Amino acid sequence: MSVVEHQNQMSTRFHGFASWGMFWLLVATLGALVFFWDGTRALLVAWQLPEYSHGPLIPVLSGLLFLRQLKTVPENHGPVRARWPGVIVILAAIALGTLGRLANIDDIVAYALILWVGGILLVSFGWATGKHFWPPVLHLVYMLPLPGVLYYKLTTWLQLISSELGVWFLKLMTIPVFLDGNIIDLGIMKLHVAEACSGLRYLFPILSFSYIFAVLYKGPMWHKAVLLISAAPITVLMNSVRIALAGIIVNLYGVEWLEGFTHFFEGWVIFLSCILILFGLARVMLMFNREKMSLPHALDLDTDGLGTQALRLRLVRPSAALIGSALVVLATVLAFQSLPERGQQIAERDSFALFPQQLGAWRQTGPQRILSPDVEDALHADDYLQIDLTRPGSEAGVGLFMAWYADQSKGGVHSPEICLPGAGWEIAWLERSDITAQIGSDTPFEINKAIIQKGENKMMVYYWFEQKGRRIAWDFEAKYWLMVDGIRTGRTDGALVRLTTPMHAGEPNADAEARLQDVLSNLQGPLPRFMPG
Repeated sequence: MSVVEHQNQMSTRFHGFASWGMFWLLVATLGALVFFWDGTRALLVAWQLPEYSHGPLIPVLSGLLFLRQLKTVPENHGPVRARWPGVIVILAAIALGTLGRLANIDDIVAYALILWVGGILLVSFGWATGKHFWPPVLHLVYMLPLPGVLYYKLTTWLQLISSELGVWFLKLMTIPVFLDGNIIDLGIMKLHVAEACSGLRYLFPILSFSYIFAVLYKGPMWHKAVLLISAAPITVLMNSVRIALAGIIVNLYGVEWLEGFTHFFEGWVIFLSCILILFGLARVMLMFNREKMSLPHALDLDTDGLGTQALRLRLVRPSAALIGSALVVLATVLAFQSLPERGQQIAERDSFALFPQQLGAWRQTGPQRILSPDVEDALHADDYLQIDLTRPGSEAGVGLFMAWYADQSKGGVHSPEICLPGAGWEIAWLERSDITAQIGSDTPFEINKAIIQKGENKMMVYYWFEQKGRRIAWDFEAKYWLMVDGIRTGRTDGALVRLTTPMHAGEPNADAEARLQDVLSNLQGPLPRFMPG
């Protein structure tokens, strides 16, 4: 008699939750909590931020969705077949979690945790039943913080869109206003549309709400799609109204009225308004539904019997797939415990305070430029340098900016493509270029070339990411090598280098580019001291 058959016989001696199936499910769950703890800890930290403060509610809501969906599935007191697809999903989750732990990137471990949840449901209920539980599993995605690159790109885009729409609303009300990047100039004072006003604090919870809304809604699939997709534009529109209201309050009463309770209350009013608009949209969608029903009936908000459904977990039976999944995760935990503690590897480098004041014919003019406290806080670099360089006989100088990050796993480099528009600069032209041959480099050297404009002022910009000796133009590629280097060496450091030069009226692009290339060529000698490969 096999171990599984013996345990199936023994399980009949237990009642309620006291069964071998529940025992192995609990072992698998506890093992997963230990193995994916780095990801869970990252979630707990992220949930303390205002943008992700809704995070703790997501697992609870997903659990309720699961129990509600379980009501539609008949109880199965017989054998469960096709469990092995779940084992494959669990192995994939463990592999992804292992990559995240080796790379010291906790967010990857958190992503793997969701994959494991889907796998354990497939193992417990079998493929035929478990595959229908994807809605509550997918909903767990809303508890995850966005990767840093996507977060800053989305924040900047939402700031710009909300600022432009907010100014448009103010102009409709004949209020004199001018928009400079994310700064709304009301004449008497300037209102800065900060990251907190981007709308992300509303967007994430409202996206989660609209997802549940679409899942519960009893109607055609295209109705569900409209309800789900509409959350983002509704949030952007109402956040723009919020910014316009802020402009009206500042214009009439002064900026002090936006502080404290007024600003908080104004935000909650907009959030609730978004929810009411979603309800209104659902009511309109019902008008196109062939089956006439009330909104409460269409949303199917019945929660009776969810406790009874939770007790159905006692029907989980021990199986080779469940026992194997539990043993695999326990073995992986023990394997990591037996590995020597590698920790984060810190690269030895010189501080930017020791950076030379002369690069070839180019010499630093004036002291280093210090960033404002709010910009420093947003940049979050461990070391940075911002100086101006001039050359005898040159009509224009070159600005050099470098930022160093000892650990990028918790955020990392901010691309100028994100930061410049927020400062009022428009990117008129941007391309990636390989300049390996032009500067005679022994290794591939890719940069971003851009022309930016602010009013009548124009500048040419070079920038790239330094990732352990690699010169990379694409920020997502930099993130890829961050993960690879974290796995190989434990290093998660990196840097950004940016060169800028003003372009005078009528000046050929080639002249501005020649200045940047000259500084770039002279920069290659001292750079490895401050950004080690």
